[in-house]
Amino acid sequence: MSTVPQPVHTHDLAIIGAGPAGMSAAITAQALGLSTVVLDEQPRAGGQIYRNVTVAPPTVARLLGPDYQHGASLAQRFAACGAEVHHGALVWDVAQDLTVMAQQSGRSFAVRATQLLVASGAMERPSPMPGWTLPGVLNAGAAQIAMKTSAQVPNGRVVLVGGGPLLLLVACQLLQAGAQVAAIVDTSPAANRRRALPHLAGALGAPALLAKGLRMLWRLRRAGVPMYANASQVRLEGSDKVEAVTFTAKKLAHRLPADVVLLHHGVVPNTQVSRLLRVEHRWSDVQLAWHPQVDGWGQTSLPGVRLAGDGAAITGALAAECSGAIAAIGAALALGRIDAARADRLAIPWRARLAGQTRIRPFLDALYRPPEWLTHCADETIVCRCEEVTAGQVRAMVGLGCEGPNQTKFYSRCGMGPCQGRMCGITVTQVMAQALQRTPAEVGAYRIRAPLKPIALGSLAALAEAPDATTPKP
Repeated sequence: MSTVPQPVHTHDLAIIGAGPAGMSAAITAQALGLSTVVLDEQPRAGGQIYRNVTVAPPTVARLLGPDYQHGASLAQRFAACGAEVHHGALVWDVAQDLTVMAQQSGRSFAVRATQLLVASGAMERPSPMPGWTLPGVLNAGAAQIAMKTSAQVPNGRVVLVGGGPLLLLVACQLLQAGAQVAAIVDTSPAANRRRALPHLAGALGAPALLAKGLRMLWRLRRAGVPMYANASQVRLEGSDKVEAVTFTAKKLAHRLPADVVLLHHGVVPNTQVSRLLRVEHRWSDVQLAWHPQVDGWGQTSLPGVRLAGDGAAITGALAAECSGAIAAIGAALALGRIDAARADRLAIPWRARLAGQTRIRPFLDALYRPPEWLTHCADETIVCRCEEVTAGQVRAMVGLGCEGPNQTKFYSRCGMGPCQGRMCGITVTQVMAQALQRTPAEVGAYRIRAPLKPIALGSLAALAEAPDATTPKP
């Protein structure tokens, strides 16, 4: 009986993800003499924020703005840095010994490096509300991806529902692309302004970012886009597809016809890999999400495993570049390639830039804090889209004695679908915490197991056929 060969340490540093954090880390690591391999699921570098940036037509690049175009220069430096890069490589398992299992072109292979950097980025926060599973309802980020990959915009009346800078940005980009932006329904509670006020002084230290937000608001108002503030009781109506958005704002009931509804309530760290590795996490009451615990060099509770970028905490693309470089310097220090004094010197400019980028974050986190009704959703609201489990069913399972998300799997398969709990995990934790009158930290999160995403048996068979465990040629 043949056995699967075990890989040797063929690289100093393995990086999962080629977004801003992963690219910056690879550039820095190579410059410090570390042999580096990058595994990225997308066909090109850039991650979600800079998706397709290396091949985007000039018209699309101009539409998406200078922030997106900045990614092109970063991707060019990444391509020239000399790191071994595997695009189209889906990472489906990471072992405690830092062996990374990935699939490329339908065949699995293994990589093991002395240091591992997870730059998995962020994902949009689920927006469970009645009707959110109707055809025609998308996340705002999905509309942006369509613009980046195929220069397409939604047809018909587009209503955007939620809150946050990305919602405003997507609305402006859709306007410029010729889409019919029918309205923006802002669900941020009125109390958020009071929460944000103590952080205004810090935000004033980032005038460029504040000015960018004000310009977006001015542009939307100049275009005559109706904007409804502090909306609640939001429902998406329709039979075969979404037809309207109903909500209450300023004590008045509204019904807006819609052909497409784009939802956005911020982004949260994608913690699937860090959960799989069982590193320590904490619940952030500020960002209402799980944060892996990392030190100043991105080191987690598992030796050799580092995190950088929005996969550790939501800070934005430019901040992710900084944390990626700092994590790479930390890896070089751990490997003995540089001493502590040099590591500190190299990190100084990156830490300064990181501080500048994160200065506004407390203000934004408070101003666009998601409304409580999003997780106190009606019983009929589907929270687990894969297995069609409703909020009422989750609450019923609490009544049966379930005290954490993992127990709900036994009763309903909640969290056991193809997405492995990515879409429902945070919501289930919050719904259970509310029902149990406990904190999310006390309730806990799904226990993640491999494979992180579905893979074919033939892909696994390729491991046994491999003459050695080295990665395929990029």
